[in-house]
Amino acid sequence: MGIFKKGKSWYIDYYVQGRRKREKIGPSKAQAQVVLQKRKVEIAEGKFLDVRKDERILFRDMAKVYLEAYSKPNKRSARRDETCIRSLNSIFGTRYLHEITGLDIEKYKLKRKEKVTNATINRDLQCLKHVFKKAIEWGKISYSPAAKVKLLKERNTRTRYLEEEEIKALVDVCCDHLRPIVISALNTGMRKAEILNLKWKDIDFRQRMICLLDTKNNERREIPVNDILFKTLLRVKKNPASPYVFCKKDGRPYDNVRRSFDTAKKKAGIKGFRFHDLRHTFASHLVMAGVDLKTIQELLGHKSIDMTVRYSHLSPDHKKLALDILCKRMDTIWTPATYKKEKGEKFSLCDLESASLSKDAPVAQ
Repeated sequence: MGIFKKGKSWYIDYYVQGRRKREKIGPSKAQAQVVLQKRKVEIAEGKFLDVRKDERILFRDMAKVYLEAYSKPNKRSARRDETCIRSLNSIFGTRYLHEITGLDIEKYKLKRKEKVTNATINRDLQCLKHVFKKAIEWGKISYSPAAKVKLLKERNTRTRYLEEEEIKALVDVCCDHLRPIVISALNTGMRKAEILNLKWKDIDFRQRMICLLDTKNNERREIPVNDILFKTLLRVKKNPASPYVFCKKDGRPYDNVRRSFDTAKKKAGIKGFRFHDLRHTFASHLVMAGVDLKTIQELLGHKSIDMTVRYSHLSPDHKKLALDILCKRMDTIWTPATYKKEKGEKFSLCDLESASLSKDAPVAQ
């Protein structure tokens, strides 16, 4: 805490709940000293103006209000918010909102980093930031300590997708309610939430088209239904008491299929794979089949082509096959005169690999 002069005016500099405050007082140094002393007393007695404005509400209570009043009615990721808040409550639950500082949140990041990935921590931080944002909007507090907290860097370069034999193995071992869900993901690239919330009215069997209105980007998306998916959907038993395609006996849609999906993966011997990677599998196989990225972007519902490029990774075998095809083509139209065998005949490009392993390999002149 202290005072300083800038231009012709004196300022006071102090901290409240870990937040730095600066106030312009005026041309009088003595007055600045008096005001600073007053602020010290207010802070010590818990009567500082900014604190008086903040409602004394525990984080866990605010988080509960956030879930019930905003997240569940408005967000597709409400279930994920619940998971994030359980983690956040373990550290911040019994603390008042105005007591939480940016340093506390940085410590939380470090502690969580010992157990989970950066992506998981970032989901927690995004949820925390939004809880504070809503608390400000609703007049609970006047400042968010999470506002300037930076997210961690993530590695968004997952290349895991299923090969053809893995796809067959997974589908074969899926239980009855899971199999059509997995087939839908593999043949449409739809997100898990989009599939589980799919309704019969969204499917036009005559035109063989799925029309999604409730998407992540809040944009209408149309997805053609191929023969495999068409036959699969025809076999799904329709529950007369439910509008949902994939639902329980009581008509409620499945809220998650993690347990049955994990069981299927274990039976199929598939490791390091998430349900969302079925979407990756859909896109990767389209790319390997020669489908252009623009079309894949439209099918996946990506706003930017940059997002689609993430799903265009090809397996090393597929790349090698492509170059082998090029090799055979080039072998018929071009043979470098600079590579010659002892008797003078020309080398073909496809001979180069074997030649390079020989002690008498030709050298370019």
